[in-house]
Amino acid sequence: MLSATRAASAPGGGLSTRRRWAALCVLVLPVVLVAVDNTVLAFAVPAISEALRPTGIQVLWMVDIYPLVLAGLLVPMGSLGDRIGRRRLLLIGASGFAAVSAAAAFAPSASWLVVARAAMGVFGSMLMPATLSLIRNVFVDARERRIAIAVWAAGMSGGAALGPILGGFLLEHFGWPAVFWMAAPVLVPLLVLGPLLVPESRDPRPGPIDVVSIGLVLATMTPLVWGIKHLSSVGPDAAAAVALAVSVLGGVTFVRRQLRREIPMLDVRLFTNPVFSGSVFANLLSMFALVGFFYFAAQHLQLSSGMSPMLAGLFLLPGTVATAVAGLLVVRVVERVRPSRVVAGGIAINALGYVVVLATQGWWLDAGLMAAFILIGLGSGAAETISNDLILASVPAAKAGAASAISETAYEVGSVLGTAVLGSVLTAVYTTRVAVPDGLAPQDAAAAGQTLGGATDVAGRLDPARAEALLSSAREAFDSGVLYTSWIAVAVLTVAAVVALRALRTAS
Repeated sequence: MLSATRAASAPGGGLSTRRRWAALCVLVLPVVLVAVDNTVLAFAVPAISEALRPTGIQVLWMVDIYPLVLAGLLVPMGSLGDRIGRRRLLLIGASGFAAVSAAAAFAPSASWLVVARAAMGVFGSMLMPATLSLIRNVFVDARERRIAIAVWAAGMSGGAALGPILGGFLLEHFGWPAVFWMAAPVLVPLLVLGPLLVPESRDPRPGPIDVVSIGLVLATMTPLVWGIKHLSSVGPDAAAAVALAVSVLGGVTFVRRQLRREIPMLDVRLFTNPVFSGSVFANLLSMFALVGFFYFAAQHLQLSSGMSPMLAGLFLLPGTVATAVAGLLVVRVVERVRPSRVVAGGIAINALGYVVVLATQGWWLDAGLMAAFILIGLGSGAAETISNDLILASVPAAKAGAASAISETAYEVGSVLGTAVLGSVLTAVYTTRVAVPDGLAPQDAAAAGQTLGGATDVAGRLDPARAEALLSSAREAFDSGVLYTSWIAVAVLTVAAVVALRALRTAS
């Protein structure tokens, strides 16, 4: 019994090849679910807008609050998993996520849904770092680990592909609450098979739970994203300055606290390694491009082009498949090409995808979105697989939870910023350019002036001539916002590719 316990807690646990890969299949399940959830919500926004009539800010928070909470709690949860056991934390997170998802399906208002999404973020923060850190401990061979991470990333891409199609079917036949019912059938197999196939692992010398540091992480992330959103929608003012100042103060205080502690919650000295910090940066920017694109593409295809949610999902399916294929093929590519060039090249391909959007405005925009997403999928799949592997390979197996949390924090911060920056800029352009007809009720005028979904809903209650005028103006204003966001994305990603090429030049 003692030897079995030691084997279970050792890296890899002495597992057979068959059990290692079976464990990987189980660990990919929550990754697929999280990807499905993110993609489904983007495609469900129009239906939710019509049913719950949220404001423009509520729409953004509906999308943002989930990754925002994750971003604030991933590092604490990664540290907690190192302490109490990563498999245990994974199972707790899976149980809670399934329960809260069911509650979200019955949300009677936009505010309720925002709160439910926040609670999903709490339990989701237990899932993501646990899966990646368990993979680090199960697969000790470098080449096997890289393949496993590629499968993990492909599971995320596969979930993104499944989300619009399955979600579109549910939206068309059962309404938007059905998109939250998918958690149970995905997580039940994890809860049953996880204890049987996945070995427990933890840090043999975990640090104490640091409540102050957890608060400092939240004090850094929450005002940062709020400040970015406020700047994009309102412009520079005292409130934005205070929010960003609080974020900087929280971040500086957090770093100083970690440097003083004998066993820190997060070893911030890892960021002095350019390979580690460059990989985290690449991970963040890859998700910035991917999620920011999804935010406006899903709305354009459904609300401007008139596609059903399922058809819009099928329209973007080639790009999602490209993400999964690129993640698997890049394992062989990186054996011949330096990781710095692979990651930088992936980010550059992301930028090229946005260039395609810029070049295909007007009648060709639908085709441009499909081609652009194929490029963005190829670039993200390649860059994320290698950057995640470099992050995990740079730390001991015992610290895999903390490293995985940092990797996932970059992923979620990228998701937040992709929606907050690009989404807020798009909203700001929309509100300044849309022409709302005179004579509307104040509530209808506000809804039509804030979001394309709101304008579509209001147009459905107007006479044909006024409805057509409103829809034409709203769609033109929305597509103008897409133009601005694409220019921003190209500039950011070009700089990121250069930084990755330099920062990762010593990686092998």
